[in-house]
Amino acid sequence: MLFGFLDYLKVEKGLAPLTVAAYTTDLGQFADFLEKHKRSLLNARRSDISSFIQELFSNSVDGRSVGRKLSALRHFYRYLLLDHLIKHDPTLNIDSPKQWKVLPKSLARDEVESMLGHQEPTSNHKLAGAIAVRNRAMLEVFYAGALRVSEIIAIKLEDLKIDLGYVLVRGKGDKERIVPLGKSAQDVLVEYMKHSRLALIGQKTSPLLFIGRGGRKLTRQRVWQMVRASSSGMGRNASPHMLRHSCATHMVENGADLRTIQTILGHADIGTTQVYTHVALDRLKTVFQKHHPRAKGR
Repeated sequence: MLFGFLDYLKVEKGLAPLTVAAYTTDLGQFADFLEKHKRSLLNARRSDISSFIQELFSNSVDGRSVGRKLSALRHFYRYLLLDHLIKHDPTLNIDSPKQWKVLPKSLARDEVESMLGHQEPTSNHKLAGAIAVRNRAMLEVFYAGALRVSEIIAIKLEDLKIDLGYVLVRGKGDKERIVPLGKSAQDVLVEYMKHSRLALIGQKTSPLLFIGRGGRKLTRQRVWQMVRASSSGMGRNASPHMLRHSCATHMVENGADLRTIQTILGHADIGTTQVYTHVALDRLKTVFQKHHPRAKGR
């Protein structure tokens, strides 16, 4: 089947050898994907094609590569259709990569717990303990409020209302929104404010909540480095955006509605938030399969 397809590409389609080689690799990758889901190339469905493309995007494969892989699959299934090896082409009506909305990457709940629970001092320096508490506080706020990097480094002391359980955040377009903070975030913020921030700021002053040594303003790059270092122990290269998406994903999994998620994330258009509906649908299917008496085969 595969050899016949390769001859079809070379002879009838006149594709260059490098393109044929790339298509062969792409087909092999799709076959491996199907094998994990206990399916084969001959019985692949449209949903399998969609899931494969979504996985590629989730793994940060660029749009041009995804487009080539989709082209390989289209050529392959047209060939099978012409050869009467299948009855339906699963690549029909699959949107081009430009029309896809990339599902954001998120961390599993145990991965988040691992990041939040292992903020140990990295050295014997007298400020190392203060930095560890600051980092944990920042991670808690990232996850609690689904903040962007630019938002967390711009929070001022006056924006934090620990007693009321929220923080005022200035997002894109300088739009303000109130972001709730859970008890875990509140507790570590209290510890940070009482001891660690005072140790970091020394004799200087700063209106900002989160600061570096000597009261210096934290850079975006420093925050990214901190988040990545915090995730290294679990074999992941997490980013601040992954914590933001993890917050939204876990809330949807627990039944939160999209309007609430939209408000917390600070999305101007709920259409941007609707990318998280896949989480709700996946959970709906799982719960249905588990609990509906006629969901499983007899």
